[in-house]
Amino acid sequence: MIHGALRDERSGPFVWTGIIGVTCLLLVLLEHMLWLVLPFILGTVMYYILLGPMQRLLRAGFTRNVSATLVCIVFYGATILLVMAAMTWTAAPGDADGWHKTGALYLDGGVAFVRNTMTLLEAKFPILAEMHLTSIVNKRFKAYTDNFAQRHLTSILLGAAGWLPSLLLAPFLAFFFLRDGLRFKKFLARAVPNAYFERTLFLLHQVDQTARRYFEGLLKLTVLDTIVLGFGLWVIGVSSPLLLGFISALLAWVPFVGSVVGCMMVVVVAATDAPNNPLIAYGAIVVFILARLLDDFVFMPLTLGRSLHIHPLVTVLMIFIGGALSGVAGLMLVLPLLGVVMVVGETMGRLMTNPRLRARHRYARRLRDKQASADLSV
Repeated sequence: MIHGALRDERSGPFVWTGIIGVTCLLLVLLEHMLWLVLPFILGTVMYYILLGPMQRLLRAGFTRNVSATLVCIVFYGATILLVMAAMTWTAAPGDADGWHKTGALYLDGGVAFVRNTMTLLEAKFPILAEMHLTSIVNKRFKAYTDNFAQRHLTSILLGAAGWLPSLLLAPFLAFFFLRDGLRFKKFLARAVPNAYFERTLFLLHQVDQTARRYFEGLLKLTVLDTIVLGFGLWVIGVSSPLLLGFISALLAWVPFVGSVVGCMMVVVVAATDAPNNPLIAYGAIVVFILARLLDDFVFMPLTLGRSLHIHPLVTVLMIFIGGALSGVAGLMLVLPLLGVVMVVGETMGRLMTNPRLRARHRYARRLRDKQASADLSV
């Protein structure tokens, strides 16, 4: 009954103005706390992945602590084994420099593809030949590749090492979300006045469902992107199309920036696999652009936008606003933040403007004051 009553009430322009304003403010603030926000997001993803198996254990009669511990042990153990198996499978047996040689091979393939592209452009456009575009690009690439190990690789490794302790928080956060999430909700509910208690419980439930729908939508989006990219890359003849599609879909969790990195990775692989056939690399670029257009304007509004009950136009606009305000962090956080703030803002607006609830709250306060002062009269 509460759910139906709330659905019948529509939020006005003032509430939505506040929702968008609060979302933008949170984006600016959380940009400076990305070291904590990123493991929180990863921990939340793990939480919703493991929530279903844990609920099945609860229905089977296990306690909450035992259920959370069992699912975490199985999931983290399987993840570690898969990572170790992947590293063992990809590394060349008896070759300690396998990773280094593989990276150098793909780097050379990417550089050769860029050089060939510059040569073709100079042949098509004489003005580029007069600018000596190929020689300039060759010098830049040579300077970059020569200093890569000394300068860029060292900074990348140091940056990854700096993020490692923060990312290791994600498994611990997921475990405590599973074990103590219900206790935290009860702790918040105890601070709410009795007149607003039922609606507040509904608010907490809606926030949880909104976050769950978002991350479920994100997983659906990842599956769709993997299928589309894998099929397109398979059609044009790129090796390991499904793996490349999956990695690119994961990188696309960071809109725009992740898409650029994923496209570069696919093009480098295609250029290395077929160095004498640049059409495959160009075809990979076309496939990636088409997949990203489908992702941004069809899949994302239909998965993330629909899962959060947000209009597709608002979804697209907020993605651009998040990127403009907070860069990569804003692109990652704008939709889940908007969904949670939307639920909180709409429900709080209905709570504060409901005359029946406000009357009940005033009556309860007067009754408590009367009971507290009953034996103080002279």
